[in-house]
Amino acid sequence: MINSFAAATASRTLKVGGIILLLSFLIDFIILLFPFQPTDRGWQIGLATALVDRGIVPMVGLGLLIAGYWADSFEGDERFGGFDLRLPAFVLSSILGLMFLLIFPLHLNNVRQASAQTVEQIGRQAEQQETRLNNQLTQVQAQLGNDQVKAELEKQKAQTKAQLNDILKDEQKFKQAQENPNVPAAVKDVLKKAKTDPKVLDDFIASQSDPQKLADQQKRQIREQKESAEKQAKDQAWKSGLRIGMSSLLLSIGYIIIGWTGMRSMGMGQSSTRKATAR
Repeated sequence: MINSFAAATASRTLKVGGIILLLSFLIDFIILLFPFQPTDRGWQIGLATALVDRGIVPMVGLGLLIAGYWADSFEGDERFGGFDLRLPAFVLSSILGLMFLLIFPLHLNNVRQASAQTVEQIGRQAEQQETRLNNQLTQVQAQLGNDQVKAELEKQKAQTKAQLNDILKDEQKFKQAQENPNVPAAVKDVLKKAKTDPKVLDDFIASQSDPQKLADQQKRQIREQKESAEKQAKDQAWKSGLRIGMSSLLLSIGYIIIGWTGMRSMGMGQSSTRKATAR
């Protein structure tokens, strides 16, 4: 009697837990569909990612539900509320298997296209930055034709050289400049080199006042940032495609095996029962 009561309690607990997990996933699935934007690639990627991340929940629910019916065998009662939920559960499992099987190629294709679009956008932005830089360079070079502007530039170069020389002559100021986080790394490096080679200081000031060289430096920075952003976009796409794609494929295999095996075993059991009844 005690074993029968324990089996009934375990069966009911397992079935309730399984049903709650299955219903929880179905509710999440419905909520994730809104706002419904099936033509939006970002929406498709987000939906696929969310479903795959939650994909193990209904599998656990199916396991608990089937375990509950297995516990019924200890008391000879396989009913739950007068209705056998195993067949609908196996049908749901097969549907989920087909759904995750479809997600696998669709997600890979969406991620590939999204990555290509992101890379193209990064390229356009870098091109626009270089175009603006070229326009600014043209304007600055035109202004340098003015004698007054030239004189002002030479004055600024002389002031900069005097400030840097003042730092080099005073060891305490030199040390403070090296430790100051607000001083650019390029300036610190030039000050170190100028200790042994004063010509480095003149070359640095000349390069910093030459608009063409400054433009070339900024172009290099733009291209480096472009390459870094493109690599990051491709890496993220590859990781997302691999993680979600492989997880979706594995979930698909698991659900299809559970669903088809379960339906076949129930069909065989029902046919055996009919044959025994006929005898």
